[in-house]
This record gives sequence, structure tokens and C-alpha cells, in this order.
Amino acid sequence: MNKRYLDIFRKVVKLQRKGKLVEGIDDIKLQDMDEDMLKGYLSSAMGQEPDSNVGLKEIAKKALNEYSEEPILTLAGDCRECIKNDEECKCMASCPFNAMILDRDAGKIKVNTDNCKGCGECEKACRRGKIIDKIQYLPIVNMINGGFPVYAAIAPAYIGQFGNDVTYGKLRTAFKMLGFKDLYEVSVFADIISIREVIEFDRLVKDTGDFMITSCCCPVWMNLLKRHYKNLLAHVTPSVSPMVAAGRVIKRIYPEAKVVFVGPCIAKKSEAREEDIKDAIDFVLTFDELDEILKAAAIDPKKLHGEESEYSSKGGRIYARTGGVSECIKDTLKSMFPAKAVQLKATQGNGIRECKQLLDRTVAGEIDVNFLEGMGCIGGCVGGPKAIIDKEKGRESVNKYGDESKYRTPVDSPCVLKILKSIGINSIEELEENNEKSHMFLRNL
Repeated sequence: MNKRYLDIFRKVVKLQRKGKLVEGIDDIKLQDMDEDMLKGYLSSAMGQEPDSNVGLKEIAKKALNEYSEEPILTLAGDCRECIKNDEECKCMASCPFNAMILDRDAGKIKVNTDNCKGCGECEKACRRGKIIDKIQYLPIVNMINGGFPVYAAIAPAYIGQFGNDVTYGKLRTAFKMLGFKDLYEVSVFADIISIREVIEFDRLVKDTGDFMITSCCCPVWMNLLKRHYKNLLAHVTPSVSPMVAAGRVIKRIYPEAKVVFVGPCIAKKSEAREEDIKDAIDFVLTFDELDEILKAAAIDPKKLHGEESEYSSKGGRIYARTGGVSECIKDTLKSMFPAKAVQLKATQGNGIRECKQLLDRTVAGEIDVNFLEGMGCIGGCVGGPKAIIDKEKGRESVNKYGDESKYRTPVDSPCVLKILKSIGINSIEELEENNEKSHMFLRNL
């Protein structure tokens, strides 16, 4: 977590809320930070690319009207300190997609936007905090101020991130205070996708040697497959992620809606822009960004009241940690296809390194499993680069929240069928791939 960048962002939010962003932007300073780096931080905090030829006031004016989509990750200042000292460029070594290019003459790293998937590994690896991800706060404010009904969809990993006593109901109140129309838990959409994955498992895994690679949750896992393991794509289910399912369902119910995803993941900012699914999510906020927004707005969720609702199953809630998808699929198989549940043999890739090793072994025919789950971050989403609390504490919170659900599996939750009926799907059997009604939960691979 880059605390200096978050400090800058909080100052930007405070100015915006006072209506003084343009006039006050030049007054923001940070001790021991050179002007180029400061300009990079301020520009990115406003959702803009730094431009040495344009002043901060002009960048702020632009930020109040439009968002600079590409690239997701950008460089604040230059890399001359690393290059001068002949230090290893750890950002380059950390990138699983070979997206970082060293330009020694320019004294900086450049990001190949075609290769970059926004996983955030380079941002974590950069010891000087020069690599940062652009924040999408201002365009969200513009949508709210423009009169659009803006809904938030929050990732299952949220529980415990904003305090042990911060419930869904309290966060829902906080989002409404920020101008959002409402807040949805993505875990209930993970429930829907889990049912689809179970149907896919029953269809794809018939004989010894058959296996299925789940497409759920993690964009880093999916991008590894699409970029480096294309020969395995035939085994990948075409289900969208729970994030995309959430956005599409909300927009089907409320056609004028805009949807903001909130989670611990930088890569979701890239996933939301992928061509075949970009209809679902308009913008993405991370947990640490939301935390700064709440602080700047003087909103303390712990002190709020909210109406609590019981929507998601244990299975949907534990998607947030490594092994959660596999556990959910196993339990749901027992409910839907009991004979098939006995055949399930699952394994997980925990972090990018393990994901690569698992896929290499799969290509080599060295696996004795039939369900593969991959999480790009160690620990799963609770270990995401923008999580606020330690991943072990996050895992404990998620497990506890899962155990508190009234419903063990997605098929036990009446809310799942209620949501499906609201979009014209009258039974879980209609989630089969060849049913036209379920196409909103599918993507192109």
C-alpha cells in the first residue's frame, strides 16, 4: 500500500468535495517529493496521465469532465535512481506479462499497454513508489452529479476491511451518503456463477482424464491462460466473473444504471475494459481508495446504522480466499449432482508463481485432478494489492462471515432464484450454456 499516494488522493477528494479542485490543486505538497513525482501522483489521483507540457490546473479542469482510460498503470517521475545505481529493475522481473520496457535513454520504465493486464505486481515491486494505478474517483462523482443512478457492487473480500463491526448494512448506508443509489454484495452473484460452473462441470467432466478450469473471479488467472496457455482454453468455462455478472444483472433490472465495482484488485480495472464484457462495469474503486474517500467525507461506517439483509450463501462469501471457489463448487455439486460430487478432485494455484506451475504441470499431463482454480494473489482476493488488512486476518473474517450465512450453498438461497426471476430466468436449469436466457453470464474466450 502506497501511503504517500493515498495521502495525495485524500487531499484531492477533500478539494473536490469543497468545489475547489482547480483553484487548490497547486497548493498540494508532500514533504521530500520532487515536482515530477508529485505531478504524477496528483494527475493519477485525478484519473489523468501526467503531462509535462500541461499545468496541474489544466489537468484538474480536464479531470472534472473526462477520464483518461489508458493506461491503468502509469509512472510518476522517472527511474533514474534505479538506473544510476545499476539496481535490478524489480518491476520488470515481477511482471508476468512482459509488459515493462526499460528505456535507458529516457531514464524510465514504459508500460506496453497491449501486454499490461493491470495485475499490480510491478506497483508492489517498485521500492520507490514510482509505479501507480490511476484512480477512477472523479468520473464516478461526475456520473453521480450528472443525475445517473449509480450502484456499487462490492467484492466478497470486503468483510473486515473497514473494521470488525462494519457490516453490509453499515456500508450500504455509507455508500448512500456518498451519493450512490444502492450497494450490492457481489457474493450473491458469485452464487449464480457457481451454479453455472457446477452445470459446466457436469457437462465437461465425463471420463477419467477430463478436467475443467474455472474462469471465476481472478482476471490475472484468466489473462495467464489467454496469453501463455492458449492450448488450455478449451477446458476453461465461458462463465463471466461475479463482478461482470453483478454489473449485467443490475443493468438488466435498472436500464439507466451505472455500476461501480469495489474490491482489493487493480486488475479489475483492466478486466472492466475488456471488449466482450465492457458493458457491465463503468468504473472500479479499490478498498484503500474507498477508505480514503470515506475519511475525506468524514464518514465512519462503524458509527452508522443500516438495514441488514441475508442474501448470499456461504459458498458465494468464501470466494474471497484461495480454495473458496473449489469448496463452493464441491458443496453445490453435492446438492445438484450428488453422484458427480464424488468424482470432484480440485486443486488451486495460490499466487501467480503457483498458478504458472499448476498450468505448466497441466500442459505436461502431470495433474491428477479435474477442477483447477487459480488466484493471482497469495491468499486469494483477501491478499489483493489494495486490501487494507493482512491477508490472514482477511481470510479469518471471510470464513467467519461465510459460516454466519443461513445458506450453505447457492441453491439453498431463495435470493438467488428471486434475482434470476427478476431477469426472466425462472429456474436454475435455465443457466445452461445452450439456453439463450443465460447468455448474459457468458463471455468469449
